[in-house]
Order: sequence, then structure tokens, then C-alpha cells
Amino acid sequence: MLRSETEDAPERLAAGLAGLRAYQMAERPAPPPPMPIAARAGRAVLRDYGGAGRPVIVVPSLINTHDVLDLLPDTSLLRWLSAQGVRPLLVDWGSPTPDEQALSIAGHVETLLLPLVEAIGPDAILAGYCLGGTMALGAAACRPPAALVTIAAPWRFAGFPDDSRQGLVDLWEQARPGAEAMGLLPVEVLQTAFWRLDPRRTVEKFVGFGRAGRSPESTRLFVALEDWANGGAPLTPAAGREMAEDFFRDDLPGSGRWRVAGRIVDPAALACPLLDIVSSTDRIVPAASAASTLGVGEAMTLGLGHVGMIVGGRARETLWQPLAQWLARSHMR
Repeated sequence: MLRSETEDAPERLAAGLAGLRAYQMAERPAPPPPMPIAARAGRAVLRDYGGAGRPVIVVPSLINTHDVLDLLPDTSLLRWLSAQGVRPLLVDWGSPTPDEQALSIAGHVETLLLPLVEAIGPDAILAGYCLGGTMALGAAACRPPAALVTIAAPWRFAGFPDDSRQGLVDLWEQARPGAEAMGLLPVEVLQTAFWRLDPRRTVEKFVGFGRAGRSPESTRLFVALEDWANGGAPLTPAAGREMAEDFFRDDLPGSGRWRVAGRIVDPAALACPLLDIVSSTDRIVPAASAASTLGVGEAMTLGLGHVGMIVGGRARETLWQPLAQWLARSHMR
């Protein structure tokens, strides 16, 4: 990818290679100890970030880790929220094992997420990021929370570009035999799909990082973010199949055919307030795929990228603070 994106620009190629090398050789501080466990359901646990006020169960995607929500001590949505009158509880999905290969995305909601929600009680708010928002919608249809927030969450998969949808389906077909043989779908397979969404931007990150003038702070943030983006637990084959075929190919959620615990998940029928936070410049989850495009809930549209809205330089003023204000209003309902 680096060669193809820089074939007519040797200076960019050199900078990209330098950026890759600098990323590989960068020092990594020891990670902080994990937050205490508030509830457990199988391999999944709720990590308690403390704070006073209504509990907010934060559901990350199954893809990559939850670390982007608690990236660095001074770049942590969860730690910041814990000082804003709520009690964030983060779902830590853990790592699947080959004997769970038949566990679908809906199955994760049914057997892992819903028991965690029930352990906290009906007073909790659900907040889901990326695919975690899709899953939070599924959970809310089965056990209505006090309120629901979805952040950069895909729902109407027909809103993705056709080539992106077909590319993921093709990638799954290529990966299926190996995934079924191992009982797991490595996260590197899915990372390949993300790179294909915007190969030029993928390369430009490292070209920029390889050029002179990196500050210690920018290096620390870049390395932490790339380590998050390039890591994570594998998926179960059933979850990979459901994502590729039921979601991206057939758009079961957006066409009103996705079932969780035997129920059709209909965002318009939810018995709780819904805030759908969408980015107009998101290249991973386009705004056209959001549930609010179907006229459900309250929409908040930002001009930040999929990850930038969570950890970018403007994240606190554009997403963190409005989210805290909405959660506070929900607490008063």
C-alpha cells in the first residue's frame, strides 16, 4: 500500500518508511492497572470508572479494543465523564475462544451484554460507540434503559458505499475457511478492510509522522492511537459472518429484519430517549448509515472523523461536553 500510494513521490515514500520505523521503535509506557470490576457475564466484565450519579454503561465495538475510550490519562472520555456527575461503566468484552465460534453479534448482546445491563438495573443509561452502538440498540430493544446514546454507530448499512460493502463481503469469503478452521477471525483481517476504505489517508498518517518536527506529546498520542487501531481480540466466525452477510450485504438492521433475543430491533419503537451522534466526515461509518437518517431519535452532527470525535484536539468541546450535558438532562427525566 505504501509503494502504490507513493509511487510518483519518492520523498513521501522515504517519509512513510521513516514514520513506520519511528512508530515501531517508540517507547511504550506501562499500561495503567485495569479499573475495578462492577459486574461479570461470562468472559465480559464491566469496568467501573467511579463517579457519582446515574450509571452509564459504555459499549465499545467488538473490533479493536475499548482503549480508544480511555486512551491516555489526559485523553480519556471515560475518566473525564466520571467527574461530570455520572458513573461510567465500560464493557470489556474479553477475548473469545474457539469453542465460542457460533456466537454471533446478536449472541454477544443476548449472552454477555444483556446480563451486564440487568446487573446494574433499569436506572442505567446505555452509550455505544461504533459497532457497540449497533449492539446497544439491540440491547435497548430487549431491556429498555433510562436513555440511549449511539456514537458513530452504523445502523442503515445500505448507507455505506457499494464498493465498501462488497469489499467486506469479499474479504469475509476469503477469510472464512481459515476462520472456521481456527474457530476465530483474527483482527488483522478486519484491519485490512479498514485500510482499504481510505488507503491514501492510511499512508499519509505515517508520511506525516516520518517528517521532522514531532513533539513528544504528538508522538505519545500517535503511538497510543496506532497501537489501539492495530490491536484487539479476534472475532468469532459467527460474528464475522453476521457482520459481512447480514449487516453489510443484506442490511438486516436498516431494513427492519435484525433480531436479538427473538425480537425485531426497531429504533423507532424504543421506549427511551435516544441521542444519535453522527460525524459528517466519518470515513469508517458514514453519516448516511446512522439510525437518525430514518427519522428516529435526536441527532447531533459533528464535523470530526470517526476517531477524532473521541480523542481529537476538539473532542472535548464538540463531543465530550455536549454528551455530558445530554446525560445530565436525561438524569432529570
